[in-house]
Amino acid sequence: MMFSRRTVLSTVLPGALSCVFAQRAAHAAVPTVRVGLLPFGTGNWDLDVTLRNGFDKTQNVTIDLVHFDTPQSVQAALLAGRVDIVVLDWLWVVGRRADGEDWAFTPISSAAGALVARQGTSIDSIDDLKNTRLGIVGPLDKNWLILQAYAKHKFGTDLDQVVTKVFATPPELIKALRAGQLDSMLTFWPFAAKAEAHGMRHILGIEDAVRGLGVVGTVPFTGYVFSRTWADTNRNLIDSFLAAGLRARALLDTSDEEWLRLKPIVNADDEAEFDKLKAAYRRGVIHESNEAQHAAIALLYRKLAEIGGLAMVGASSQIPAGTFW
Repeated sequence: MMFSRRTVLSTVLPGALSCVFAQRAAHAAVPTVRVGLLPFGTGNWDLDVTLRNGFDKTQNVTIDLVHFDTPQSVQAALLAGRVDIVVLDWLWVVGRRADGEDWAFTPISSAAGALVARQGTSIDSIDDLKNTRLGIVGPLDKNWLILQAYAKHKFGTDLDQVVTKVFATPPELIKALRAGQLDSMLTFWPFAAKAEAHGMRHILGIEDAVRGLGVVGTVPFTGYVFSRTWADTNRNLIDSFLAAGLRARALLDTSDEEWLRLKPIVNADDEAEFDKLKAAYRRGVIHESNEAQHAAIALLYRKLAEIGGLAMVGASSQIPAGTFW
């Protein structure tokens, strides 16, 4: 007797086939969120913990990680709809919402960057940056905007006019600083921590610059950014994803054992660097978004607008409604 493959499967293995179909149906029923990341971004840490501990499964969400080489390519992927969520700052969201777009921000960290100087330079304060080579992540980087506002407020100095600016990715900046090709760099907090662990001098933390502008309280800097329309349409999905992330951050905030498991992707050169990264991460952990944080962000934004004008903050003099999720 001749059987087709389909007949043999359905006749000889009905139970196994039913099991396969059930597994496929169950997998297909789990919604997927696509997250755009930089390969060196600390957003990878939260998501590694999320996936390794099964928090995604607990929350019934599939997380698809998509990596890009530069911050600009991450933003482009979000704008093109190639990913659903990225890790960015609220300044980016404010600028886009002022242009009529519907991006929203929910915070995950108050850790900010820092100005770090090479050993052997005479840089001891912001006022010493004149006529030196300063490495910066990008012309619209939040740390750079805040540092410019602080310099104008504190010293009356227009940093944009008095320093030689070198724009590059954080890994490129730290290599250039170590090689003596830069006098100082303003960079994301993990790379500032790495530099300080190896003898570079801490000149000013962006948190200190923010306080110097008269802003008190916790100011979130980075968070998840996504389309509000997409999130409204996929409410269960975004809630599940954010809940999984909260569990991951809570674990990293309390468990040294979890940090040991995370160590391979932290990519620290030695124990001193690893300890600095862990401490800096924990200082910035945000477990929930609240109105006090939103108010602190709004005050900082007003300060930036007052000191730097629309040339610094963009098209809006205040944070548009709907910025915070």
